[in-house]
Amino acid sequence: MIRKLHWQILIAILVGALVGVSSGQDAQLLGIRFYDVFSFIGELFLNALKMIIVPLISASIITGASNLGGSNLGRLGGKTMAFYLFSSTAAILIGLLLVNALSPGLVDGKPLMSVLELDVANDSAAVAERIEGRGGSDIVDVFIRMVPPNVVAAAADGQMLGLIFFSLLFGAMIQRVEDPYRTSLVNFWQGVFRVMMEMTMLVMRFAPLGVFGLVAKTMAVTGFDVMLPLAWFFATVVLALGLHALVLLPLVLLAAGRINPLWHFQVMGPALLTAFSTASSSATLPLTIESVEKGAGVSQRTSSFVLPLGATVNMDGTALYECVAAIFLAQAYGVDLSFAQQFMIVVIALLTSIGVAGIPAASLVAISIILAAVGVPLEGIGLLMVTDRILDMLRTAVNVFSDSCCAVVVASSEGEKLLYPGLKELESRD
Repeated sequence: MIRKLHWQILIAILVGALVGVSSGQDAQLLGIRFYDVFSFIGELFLNALKMIIVPLISASIITGASNLGGSNLGRLGGKTMAFYLFSSTAAILIGLLLVNALSPGLVDGKPLMSVLELDVANDSAAVAERIEGRGGSDIVDVFIRMVPPNVVAAAADGQMLGLIFFSLLFGAMIQRVEDPYRTSLVNFWQGVFRVMMEMTMLVMRFAPLGVFGLVAKTMAVTGFDVMLPLAWFFATVVLALGLHALVLLPLVLLAAGRINPLWHFQVMGPALLTAFSTASSSATLPLTIESVEKGAGVSQRTSSFVLPLGATVNMDGTALYECVAAIFLAQAYGVDLSFAQQFMIVVIALLTSIGVAGIPAASLVAISIILAAVGVPLEGIGLLMVTDRILDMLRTAVNVFSDSCCAVVVASSEGEKLLYPGLKELESRD
């Protein structure tokens, strides 16, 4: 019997992909479509994960901030934001270099739109409706959402940035309250955090089944053939994501944290596979915290501050994808971008990846802002919808891995003793 959760999830992904492709959207038994069963199982699992996000984020950040003094909070926050800024910028630059080197938007030197015949009209119309009225002002709205007029409504609408700001402020102010109120508040939120982690582990027992449903549903719709017309663009994004997650971030782990990347991949396996299957950094957050704390030995003090913040503001994979997608569409339409325009793409991709995640159709909105800034037709976004679901799953896994790398690097810099399984084995030999 397979006991390791990450192996169970991996098998569920493979079986779900095969079953989904085989059944398609129309196969049924006794009048019940398999697709509807996949959808039910996947949605139930995803809803269970989303159900615990708000109380978990609130409790984890409040307890983390309340355990830090003012100077410690500033130091930890500075290290965290410096890492996130570096990793997101590096991801964008990797995408920029590869998309210019491989030119996926050109076919034999000709713009893709002039030689490729794809029916993107329906997708383009749907995208245009979703992003209508969006623009550069959405970047300014990021800062407005940081201070919500109603934190309960913000949490209900999924605006995590406002919830995080409120939780940080609440946790910091607990330090200014005298006993016995301070102790009571700390104990209360610590208790809420522990309860939420227990609920998370209960939900994760059903992760293989939920992952099977999500993957089977996706593959029943997309299949494998749908990616062939845009295989070169797909390969460019995957290669860029791979370089960032498998080369750059492991080097950062080695250089900044003196951590063996193989140990870190081992403990993050379940979280990464869950991120891949759910395509949601926030939904994966409970398992990310569990993996980093119990697998790597990062303290709750660090993980409860770094990881919820990263799930909202650190989107390496998303930022990389936005850059590659925008330049790909420019190439496909034959738009020659200057150095200044490409630099503008880098800046906008960095800004939008930080906070636009609170807007519906986040990556599409961000890409539309970039395209409008450089003069590329918005209708081309319909092309991206062909491969978007699979790439969304991949870039979410990269987002989560980057968050976890930040947590262990910051923990190491704070003098915490990490407890990877591989490290324990080395110490036992000594």
